[in-house]
Amino acid sequence: MNKSEFLAQLKKGLSGLPEADVAERLSFYGEMIDDRIEDGLSEEEAVNEIGNVDEIVSQIISEVSLPKLVKQKISPKRKLTAVEIVLLILGLPIWLPLLIAAIAVAFSVYVTVWAVIVSLWAAFVSLIAGGLSAFVSGVALLLNQTPMSGLLMLAALFICAGLSVFAFFGCMAATKGILALTKRTAVWLKTRMMKGEE
Repeated sequence: MNKSEFLAQLKKGLSGLPEADVAERLSFYGEMIDDRIEDGLSEEEAVNEIGNVDEIVSQIISEVSLPKLVKQKISPKRKLTAVEIVLLILGLPIWLPLLIAAIAVAFSVYVTVWAVIVSLWAAFVSLIAGGLSAFVSGVALLLNQTPMSGLLMLAALFICAGLSVFAFFGCMAATKGILALTKRTAVWLKTRMMKGEE
């Protein structure tokens, strides 16, 4: 792929962004390719070294703030006609509650997922606290000459320690997964908003 093809694909992928942002990105990547060519690479090698266009577009979209995209999306390209204004006003009792309900449902699902993650971390902390208390109780029981009870408490310590190791890795994986899903969802929403602009 040569420079002009790369920049054309990049421009197409960023078509829903404000024109000034698209021009800035195209200029940036054009200069980056030129710099690599000046360093002795061929045009195709310089483009290949920069990376995949889809990945670059996804990265740029993830960096653009959602309010900026919303502002770009809702800024009127033309004036509304009187009929459109009347239809918007008459439909307000229908579309506004539906919009609010959809936003509330999406937000509640998101909060519920994070509540599960917080609960998993709370269980992990509980296992550690249980292990520490089992250690203290086990040592105290051994010193008070009740060895069977002390050994049982120390066994509980090892059980809690083992479970906490598994819980830690599970909590980390779940947290990373939700963060990655959140990022992908945000990029998907931004991309849909940009595609609606075309």
